[in-house]
Amino acid sequence: MSDPDPTILISEAEVTQRVEALADRIAPRIDDQTVVVCLLTGGLWFASDLTRALARRGRMVGFDALWLASYKDGRQSSGRCEVRADLQRPIAGRKALVVDDVFDTGLSLSEAARLVRDSGASEVLTAVFARKPWPTPRAMEPDFVAWEAPGRFLVGYGMDVAGRMRGLPYIGAMD
Repeated sequence: MSDPDPTILISEAEVTQRVEALADRIAPRIDDQTVVVCLLTGGLWFASDLTRALARRGRMVGFDALWLASYKDGRQSSGRCEVRADLQRPIAGRKALVVDDVFDTGLSLSEAARLVRDSGASEVLTAVFARKPWPTPRAMEPDFVAWEAPGRFLVGYGMDVAGRMRGLPYIGAMD
């Protein structure tokens, strides 16, 4: 089965520009002892580009990942966050930057920030590529946002539909 072509909302070039601009804002707030904690699976594309952009600004950060699941293969959050894989390295006493592709309900980012804080991080900052509007207050808001997204079903640049379309170099809408 083939998916319909998404409507392009942000081109590959604009994705790159937004990541670079975000790295300019983040670099002064972190140091070389900072650990970027990528939320798998969707955050991998953004985390890769962001860590390279930070390196170009002289920030040689560490890298780790958390694998949390709340969407499974659906289009809506299950309302629960399952930890599928925890941090691999000690983070105690270090600053952490938790990175994810999209901030929707806020459940995954809130849970990740709590887990990283509970692991002893000295400070926890958060960054997302896209923040979608939400009708009710969320438990937290990210410290850094690259793009204020519309309330649409997004794909590409890590965002998916049932595991597909994550690798698109742009962000599109499927509705």
